[in-house]
Amino acid sequence: MDPPGGTDPPLAPGPLTHLGRLESSENQRQDETDFASPLSCWNRSPPEITVLRDQVRRCLQMQSEQTVRILHAKVAQKSYGSEKRFFCPPPCIYLTGPGWRLKPEQGQANETGESGCMVAGYMGLDGGSAEAQKLSFEEQPDSREFACAKALFISDSDKRKHFRLVLRLVLQGGQELGTFHSRLIKVISKPSQKKQSLKNTDLCISSGSKVSLFNRLRSQTVSTRYLSVEGGTFIASARQWAAFTLHLADNHRPRGEFPLQEGYVRYGSLVQLVCTVTGITLPPMIIRKVAKQCALLDVDEPISQLHKCAFQFPGGGSGGGTYLCLAMEKIVQFQASPCPKEANRALLNDSSCWTIIGTESVEFSFSTNLSCPQELVTPVPLISTLELSGGGDVATLELLGENFHAGLKVWFGDVEAETMYRSPRSLVCVVPDVAAFGSAWRWLRTPITVPVSLVRADGLLYSSAFSFTYTPEQSGRPAPLGAPEPPPDADALLESIHHEFTRTNFHLFIQS
Repeated sequence: MDPPGGTDPPLAPGPLTHLGRLESSENQRQDETDFASPLSCWNRSPPEITVLRDQVRRCLQMQSEQTVRILHAKVAQKSYGSEKRFFCPPPCIYLTGPGWRLKPEQGQANETGESGCMVAGYMGLDGGSAEAQKLSFEEQPDSREFACAKALFISDSDKRKHFRLVLRLVLQGGQELGTFHSRLIKVISKPSQKKQSLKNTDLCISSGSKVSLFNRLRSQTVSTRYLSVEGGTFIASARQWAAFTLHLADNHRPRGEFPLQEGYVRYGSLVQLVCTVTGITLPPMIIRKVAKQCALLDVDEPISQLHKCAFQFPGGGSGGGTYLCLAMEKIVQFQASPCPKEANRALLNDSSCWTIIGTESVEFSFSTNLSCPQELVTPVPLISTLELSGGGDVATLELLGENFHAGLKVWFGDVEAETMYRSPRSLVCVVPDVAAFGSAWRWLRTPITVPVSLVRADGLLYSSAFSFTYTPEQSGRPAPLGAPEPPPDADALLESIHHEFTRTNFHLFIQS
């Protein structure tokens, strides 16, 4: 999710409020004070504000975030009769964040001596068309909890063209945490053997999209190995798979630079695979179509889901060229030989033939450890885009995404903003005045960056990948030496006028 890069300049000097560059939520402001935001007083009484604000501040300071990440393929092959075509690659679930190891009541680390996050999971298909599979979470070297649903399939009795995976998480003690849904998955009968056309792009793979690669010797499920990354090295794993961004490469650009090249990837193109988690890349390679264990050197049609393909290293010298290959768990190069009967083909071995498939992922982040909600944490709201309107004295921010509801409030750091619910995909809020973030706001000379979060009525905090930056105006200068001090009630009067003006404009904006 790429946050917007910038906005128009503020409409008026005065208050130091406008949208700056959105950075990581880790860049939080310093010198926080207990100054309560007058904007939030429109919706709650002062005692409630103080308690909830303290709770949100603790949550942000303790970094008690919990994230559920579901990784799965874009398409699934249907099973016919009594056969079971298990989804390949299998859906994976990762639980990340320190919040999984905190005690809900005190927000302290787990002291029971038991490792792990103590959560059970069940995954199935929406609609109850198949029995849910129980998941077994195990801790990874990077402290992530990992589980894999290896026995899921969709039968021919299910006539749907699309479906979603459903993940149900239950905490130790039997308390249900929530139900999480994957992205839509397209059902196909079998990989298309026809020449792909850009008139039907449903199954084509575009540059910049996420893919997975796996190798299956002699069509045996037990021999399946997935291209993955472990310890900074590419490996062929029998347990876990990784998602890679498939970029159209350019030999004339320095390694590591990926210019945006729109369009669908064709065979014969120079491509580069970048791990979505570690950022590690393979050298640029030419992607080739595979048929009958031969690389077809003269095919330039678009790549399709679940196609067999090979990756040729450029400048392989004589012979049929060198190709990406696996040897047990290692990734090596294979020297192909030219086909004696056809010059436009190269003979490969089984280990250098890969199946390519598009992948999707969805992340849900929340912090339950301080709120101890009795209700489910789902549906988790997801923010995809921020759009700023206005500037200077009056600025409103629209949040676009999904799973929004009227019980959510937008928070800038530990300051609540007046929020208006528009639809399940849109929330609009007033940007709080920078004065809410410290008593010395009049002499602010450096930008203040605060995370943008959503908070439910019961105190459950949903973090996001977005943040908001207050940038000082050029016209704001300290008073000259010897200038008289402003009256003690000047700040309160200015703030009262500003808040009333902002609220009026906000309601006019909503009504329009």
